[in-house]
Amino acid sequence: MSKSKFSRRSFLKSAAIGTAGLALGNMLRMPMSVRAQSGTINYWHHFTSDAEFAGMEEVIKLFNAKYPDIQIVQENIPNADFMAKFTAAVQADSRPNTAMVTADRVLDMVAMGGLIDLTDRVKNWDLKKYFPDSRFDGVTVDGKIYGVPSFTFVDWCYYRKDYFEEAGIAAPPTTYQEFQDAAIKLTDASKNRYGFGMRGGDGGQGFIIDAIQAFGSELVVDGKAAIDKAKAMDAIKFWSELFTVHKVVPPSAPNDSFRQIMDAFKTGQTAMVWHHTGSLAEITAALGDKFGTYVRPKGPKAQIARVSFQYNGMMKDENADAAWDWLAFWGESDAAITFLEKTGYFPVSEAVATDPRITSNSAYDAAVATQKFGILPPRFIGYAGWAQKVVLPEFQKVLIGGQSVEQCVDTIIKELEKALA
Repeated sequence: MSKSKFSRRSFLKSAAIGTAGLALGNMLRMPMSVRAQSGTINYWHHFTSDAEFAGMEEVIKLFNAKYPDIQIVQENIPNADFMAKFTAAVQADSRPNTAMVTADRVLDMVAMGGLIDLTDRVKNWDLKKYFPDSRFDGVTVDGKIYGVPSFTFVDWCYYRKDYFEEAGIAAPPTTYQEFQDAAIKLTDASKNRYGFGMRGGDGGQGFIIDAIQAFGSELVVDGKAAIDKAKAMDAIKFWSELFTVHKVVPPSAPNDSFRQIMDAFKTGQTAMVWHHTGSLAEITAALGDKFGTYVRPKGPKAQIARVSFQYNGMMKDENADAAWDWLAFWGESDAAITFLEKTGYFPVSEAVATDPRITSNSAYDAAVATQKFGILPPRFIGYAGWAQKVVLPEFQKVLIGGQSVEQCVDTIIKELEKALA
């Protein structure tokens, strides 16, 4: 989609309304002779878990050893508030030097003039040969590149091997129906044990949208809303009834976000949880060999799982060379493997991805399989706001009995049309 159809001024006007309430081996190592940059670089991120924080701290330590005259000042911003603060910083011209960029938000970020074009720097990057052009698709707008990939999100699922054995379930589910059946069989509310940990709170919108597509509905075609109401209703009905009818998720599900679903799985309250490779280190530390991973189940019409990249971008020209050194450092082997070991996040570089620490770990088999069919998150201007402020709360209303499935879908479609207008 071309940003020319959506002006920076009109984006900032609408955004103001919406925010008012609120990277093996030596071959990948950079040459020892580097530009003598200095200064302070501010970095905004939305890391959530302790493993992510630990991984980032280690990357900063490595960066400081290589660039002792550049200080990285990091600021954590809750994911739910990230775009509001990003927008406010652009409006007030109080931008940080660098910030996280995601594929589902980049169109909005570029439309408001919040990111610096990095195309020439990327094309002249020493490590670019290890990063296929496709790695930049999620952050390319009108042929210009606005970010550098730092690590990979690969959607997958976790399950408790011991619980499956107790329940006589031979293998993890491969379809939505098998998933539902397993969740029912694994649930025993009297023991405070549930088959699945539903993310019905902050961040849960992605699973709802995945379900809609898994049931066969498009979201947007040729820039216009294309949700099939009947298919979307089937999807919302299936996903919501895990809570309202089958009761295979904890009672707290409508408010459960990342921390809650992770803790519930680690403590044994839930037998399955859907997330991505970034939580592997945390789950392994808590459960050892009691868990396994599996590929996202197939829906009635499609198998939907996301393979996307987390990017870092530049928000202003001030001290740009030092800022670029920070963005590019995430692609180096030491940074990529260190972050992998701390978090479980896949590296982006094709060369680093062949490291034995990945290929010898069977837990990654599901991620390798997913990379063969996984797709990018949806991308259209207004997506992030529509998903977070419409899809999620409307779905939550269904969970708590505040409206019907049909009412939910009607609102989702109507608001999507508005977002695209």
